[in-house]
Amino acid sequence: MNYNYLRYFSVLAQVEHYTVASARLGISQPSLSNAINHLEDELGGVRLFEKVGRNIRLTEEGRFFQEKVDAALKELNSASVTLRNSRVSAPVVIHLGLVSGTAGGTVARVLADYLRDNERIRLHLTESSAEELMDLVRQEKLDMAIVDTTNRDRSLHFRKLCQRDLCVAVPAGHPLAEMPEITPQHIAAYPQIVFNSDVENSFSQWAVGGEKQTLCSVNTAQTALEMVAAGTGICIMAADCATIREDVVFLPLGNWHQALYMCILYDKWLEPPVWDLVETLVRVIRAKSAG
Repeated sequence: MNYNYLRYFSVLAQVEHYTVASARLGISQPSLSNAINHLEDELGGVRLFEKVGRNIRLTEEGRFFQEKVDAALKELNSASVTLRNSRVSAPVVIHLGLVSGTAGGTVARVLADYLRDNERIRLHLTESSAEELMDLVRQEKLDMAIVDTTNRDRSLHFRKLCQRDLCVAVPAGHPLAEMPEITPQHIAAYPQIVFNSDVENSFSQWAVGGEKQTLCSVNTAQTALEMVAAGTGICIMAADCATIREDVVFLPLGNWHQALYMCILYDKWLEPPVWDLVETLVRVIRAKSAG
């Protein structure tokens, strides 16, 4: 039985309100509803909740199940604490993937604060493209990943963290370098380096009106900037990736933005230290973005 379904049920049983429970869990209301439906199906069609006007309440079967689930979750947590305390001096290694360009700024500061507050935690960071990071999460080679795109793979669970401003990196002396304002229409006329994001799909969403001229694709911001500096092409990237250098000019891309997401394996039970880091990153990054 899916551990996350049980945890979702426990929270929903406490508050008896989908909106409140989904906010507390950090997931969408449809995702929560879907999880409860799956859980009820696994129980042979037993209804755990019933509607009362616009609200819900536990059924008699639901109250019985809540008691058993809460006891089981308490036992699991107690066992985890016991095991952690028995190895109090042993470090806990968490494997975190970062889409290139996110290791600086807010994410780096949040991770630094977390490591200072949790002396036993050790991080193993992998920087790559969103597609490769998601594949590593599927293979359970990463505990979690911060990516800049999502997909419809139901084995993965995504939670939005924040939005980042976009910019265009062009070689010094490029015709676009002197323009006061850049739009996707301006960019479409020049060869591009695809950098680690969903900008190819974004072009169709932006209704540019022409095919984007993709010369090459890269996995890291550093490689993209080296290619731009060499005059290979221009590159759309998050403003976080902009680093001061004489051979590249960074131009803000109007009101266009790119989202970052926390990606984990949907049905995988996460060890408490891993789950704690997931929740910390989601909570703190969202708060800093909103502030």
